[in-house]
Amino acid sequence: MGKLRICILYDTLGGSEERGGEKPKNLRVEDEDRYEVMAALKKAGHEVFFFPLDGTAGGLVRLAKVKADLFFNLTESFAGDDTKEMNVAAYLELLNRRFTGAGPQGLYLAQDKALAKKIFSFHGIRTPFFATVYKGRLDWADDVKFPVIVKPGLEDGSIGIGFSAVVNTIKDLMERIHSLQSEFDAPVLIEEYIEGREIYVGVIGNEQAQALPIVELDLSRVPDGTPKIAGTEVKWERGTRIFRATRPFFPGDLDVELVEELERTAVTAFHALKLRDYGRIDVRLTAEGEVHVIEVNPNPWLLPVAEFALAAKEAGISYEALITRIAGLAMARYGVSG
Repeated sequence: MGKLRICILYDTLGGSEERGGEKPKNLRVEDEDRYEVMAALKKAGHEVFFFPLDGTAGGLVRLAKVKADLFFNLTESFAGDDTKEMNVAAYLELLNRRFTGAGPQGLYLAQDKALAKKIFSFHGIRTPFFATVYKGRLDWADDVKFPVIVKPGLEDGSIGIGFSAVVNTIKDLMERIHSLQSEFDAPVLIEEYIEGREIYVGVIGNEQAQALPIVELDLSRVPDGTPKIAGTEVKWERGTRIFRATRPFFPGDLDVELVEELERTAVTAFHALKLRDYGRIDVRLTAEGEVHVIEVNPNPWLLPVAEFALAAKEAGISYEALITRIAGLAMARYGVSG
C-alpha cells in the first residue's frame, strides 16, 4: 500500500475542534484514540488530516467535498445520537467513499442487541436468554430467570449500564425498565445474568478473519455484593478506586480446546453480523466453560491501552502495524492493493 491521503473522521457536537492535529488540553479520554491513529498513519508515511463531523446538514455538505483516498471512520454517533452511527457509514457509501470498519449493515445489526442475539441463535452461538420490552409491549421473551441485567437495547459503550443494571426482583425490574425508557425512549433488553469471567476476543480481517489473543477483564477486586460487570463505573469513571482495580490481562489458565472455541465463536459472530476489517466480541465464560456471547463491537476503541490494541501487541503486531493493517484491509475491500 503506497502513500495515501487519509481523513480521520470523527463526530463532535461543537464542530469547532481542531483540524490540524493539535491535541486539546481538555480532551475526553474516549476521544484520544484519533491522535494515536493519526500519529501511527503519519509514521507509516501517509498524509493524514482530521474532519470533525458536527452533526449538522452543513457538516454533511462539507464532508461530501472532502477529497481523500480513505476515510478512517472513528465516528460513534451523529449529532450525539448513537443510533445514527450507521447513517454516517451509509452516507459515506452514498458518496462512494472508501472507509474503514463496519458498513451500515454491520453497525445496525450490532447495535440492535435483540436482533443480534436472534442472529447468534440462528448460527448456533450461545447467548443469554432474553426478553425485550418497549412501552409495555413485549417483543420477545425467552424463559428468563433472575437475576437479570437490564440495559438499553440500542446503545453501546456501556451507556446506561451501571452496577444497578443487575436486578433480582420484579419490583426492581419494573423500576429499572421505567428508568431506562424515560432516559432513552427505546426498547429495553432484559438479559439473563451470566455469572462468569469477562472475556474480550478481538478479530481482524475480512474473508480470512482471525482472532487475536484472548483478553480478560479482571473483576476480582470489585467489592463483594457488587455485580461483576463492565459497567460505566468500570469503563469510564477514571480516578475512582473501582476503575483502578479493574485491568485487562491475558489469562494463562485456558486450555487449548477452550481457546479454540472462544476464537471460533468470535470469528463466527464477527461474520454473522457482517463486520469488516476489525471488531471485538464480548463474551461471558462460566465456571463450567460455557461460552456466552454478550455483544459484538464494530470499530472498537483503538487507544494503545485498550483491549483490542493490547491483544494485537500480544500477537506481535505493533500499534503502527495494527493501524496500517486496518487501513490496508479497507483498501483491499475496495480493490486497491499494494
